[in-house]
Amino acid sequence: MKNRIWKYIAALLVAVFTLPAPSWALGYTQTKYPIVLVHGLFGFDNIGPVEYFYGIPSALRSGGATVYLTSVSAANSTEVRGEQLLSQVRQILAATGRGKVNLIGHSHGGPTSRYVASVRPDLVASVSSVAGVNKGSRVADIALGLVPGVTSSLANAVGSFISFMSGGSGLPQNGRAALTSLSTAGAAAFNARHPQGLPTTACGEGAPVVSGVHYFSWSGAKTWTNALDALDPIFLLTGVAFGEKNDGLVSSCKSRLGRVIRDDYGMNHADEVNQLIGIVNLFETSPVTVFRQQANRLQALGL
Repeated sequence: MKNRIWKYIAALLVAVFTLPAPSWALGYTQTKYPIVLVHGLFGFDNIGPVEYFYGIPSALRSGGATVYLTSVSAANSTEVRGEQLLSQVRQILAATGRGKVNLIGHSHGGPTSRYVASVRPDLVASVSSVAGVNKGSRVADIALGLVPGVTSSLANAVGSFISFMSGGSGLPQNGRAALTSLSTAGAAAFNARHPQGLPTTACGEGAPVVSGVHYFSWSGAKTWTNALDALDPIFLLTGVAFGEKNDGLVSSCKSRLGRVIRDDYGMNHADEVNQLIGIVNLFETSPVTVFRQQANRLQALGL
């Protein structure tokens, strides 16, 4: 009888110590390679107290991750932004002595990260695309059909203003180049040159590993998520442009890349990075938790 009790205790201890670490545990987000966050169109590091990836860098660091925020043109082509990102990746690797980085890009940051992984796969351990405009956006298609010159001029002005407000370093802005890259035709041309991780079917999954780089994606599928969020009415309006589930700016199916974590979170395009200042869907997993879970997923893969 006594021996049986000790066997039960031993089995219980083994079970407890082999359970996955809870998301709040120290070391939960500690990846082998630095995590590099890449903003999307009109992105910024912070404007005053407002962070683009609101609360996400600190949450990742609290679990042991080394996190870097990059700054590329708020509005420009994927290739221009990609070269800017590549330069910063080299700087990060020189500063850390690590051989690779884990890129996590939101919106236009997805293709921007994919560009770096395509031209220098030896420097990239993984690419995680968050609502990435991987097959173009219907909104960009519509915007390019407006009065010639108006859309691109407005995009240039907004990009320059955001760069100034967030302490930008005078990076070049080109609104029409950005919209062209984000259009269906522009994305298709980019994908022909950089196809790594892309699904070959309309709403499928892509190869999870290409040239040693691990590819992941997740995205939302709601436009209106919180009545207190000033951005929700905008996404409710732009979401009408799609004939399928979307987050207000990107079709869920067209955001897919590599291993798809989910494409139907109750989040809109801003919620996915915990904007606006954390006002998100109260009935969905916190965007911060999703980022932490992805860091832990990378950790488990030795990345």
